[in-house]
Amino acid sequence: MTRPVRSGRRARSDAAAAPRAAYITRRIPPYEVLGAADLAIIEHNADTILEEIGIDIKDDPESIAILVAAGASATGDRVRFPRGMCRAIIRASAPAIFTQHARNPANNVQIGGDAMVLVPSYGSPFVYSREGGRRYATIEDFRNFVKLTYMADSLHHSGGTICEPVDLPVNKRHFDMIYSHIRYSDKAFMGSVTHPDRAEDSVAMCKIVFGDDFVENNCVLVNLINANSPLTFDATMLGSLKVYARHNQATMISPFIVAGAMSPVTVAAVAAQSLAEGMVGMALAQLVRPGAPVIYGNFVSSMSMQSGAPTFGTPEASLVINVGAALARRLGVPFRSAGGFTSSKVGDAQAAYEAANTLQQGLIAGVNFMLHTAGWLEGGLAMGYEKFVMDVDQAAMMAIYAHGVDMSENGQAMDALREVGPGQHFLGCAHTQANFKSAFYRSTISDANSFEQWHDEGALDAEARAEKLYKRMLADYVAPAIDPDIDARLQAFIAERKAAFADSNVG
Repeated sequence: MTRPVRSGRRARSDAAAAPRAAYITRRIPPYEVLGAADLAIIEHNADTILEEIGIDIKDDPESIAILVAAGASATGDRVRFPRGMCRAIIRASAPAIFTQHARNPANNVQIGGDAMVLVPSYGSPFVYSREGGRRYATIEDFRNFVKLTYMADSLHHSGGTICEPVDLPVNKRHFDMIYSHIRYSDKAFMGSVTHPDRAEDSVAMCKIVFGDDFVENNCVLVNLINANSPLTFDATMLGSLKVYARHNQATMISPFIVAGAMSPVTVAAVAAQSLAEGMVGMALAQLVRPGAPVIYGNFVSSMSMQSGAPTFGTPEASLVINVGAALARRLGVPFRSAGGFTSSKVGDAQAAYEAANTLQQGLIAGVNFMLHTAGWLEGGLAMGYEKFVMDVDQAAMMAIYAHGVDMSENGQAMDALREVGPGQHFLGCAHTQANFKSAFYRSTISDANSFEQWHDEGALDAEARAEKLYKRMLADYVAPAIDPDIDARLQAFIAERKAAFADSNVG
């Protein structure tokens, strides 16, 4: 089957002022807070965890048997690994760089190396907007965020469960979510991981779009596999991992750690535990299908030692992100972390500075796949409409920073200096006139006008300006074209599968 190419007009938005690119290609080096000797200590500690303490694998004898056949030992659910076993398996076959293909080939993304892919937030059961307040998310909200992501040039990927459409049955909502990504966007997207059967459905829908052979030989899905930290995997996550690995689709192994509750409180201990958990999942994927793409991920937050609530934008979590990125490079796999994290309930100053702290730390660390770039509120419980476009603005700024300093002849601008000379201004010189449109980033959210002009235009704060922007984006949205035959086949597949079993809101 030939792959469809979008031919329809795309409704462009000024929500991202950076030049359109399928992903960010970094021209600046990552910064590492630890040297090689300290990173080697953390790697040694991770192997010690796997060798002496082990990992519990719950209700999944197949995964245990696969790992034992490769050299691990098991006592009931507890699996222990000889020192270096997981690392050797990963290094032997896991790709350092791979391409995830999109419905529109212009939106294919590179994952790994010097590439950074920015992705919307994931998994919130609630949405928040100034107009509607906090409420349960619906499939209409899900479609809205897919559309907003499609229109945001600084987001490179459509994401996965952008918000949880609780108005649909738990056991069938994955069909509508996957279809929304395919129909309302032509960027790459993520599959379902809440049950192995739903993973199989995700693959089957992709085969309708891309063709059977293409899917089996190319990555078209990235999928989030969380460890149940501390040191535990369950059958649901590993079952989905095995489905995707067998079909050559990417799995993103991400321990989910709130430091102090699900790990020790120190940065070095969190980094070692996360690496140990991540290596087990990545090694299992390679044993299921050598060469299947994997991404090492970590999701780490600190916590309030007074209330127990997760905290975001903190220096400790930023250090874990930095160390994790360095460990991934040493292991030879892409890295996922960071995002626009905040504990704030609305798009206020707390939301802005906490999100900026984490987004920028991910950029500096060298994150390859940044899930949760845009929309995150309330510790991930809510997806914010205004917060989404505020984060998109930050994402566009990161792209410009990642491009580094222009050292071309135009960038050096010696002709401008010669033309203007001492004591004059540069506003009218030829170099300024040639470059003024692209010289500086123009924020879609910030207001740099005088107080008087700001007051006369309604005295809007950032969240109010963001509200106007996201509503304009949705009003301007035009869907990408899709082959009518593919669309009909997708809808027929969904109808047939939904009719095959009863609705359920359990599991």
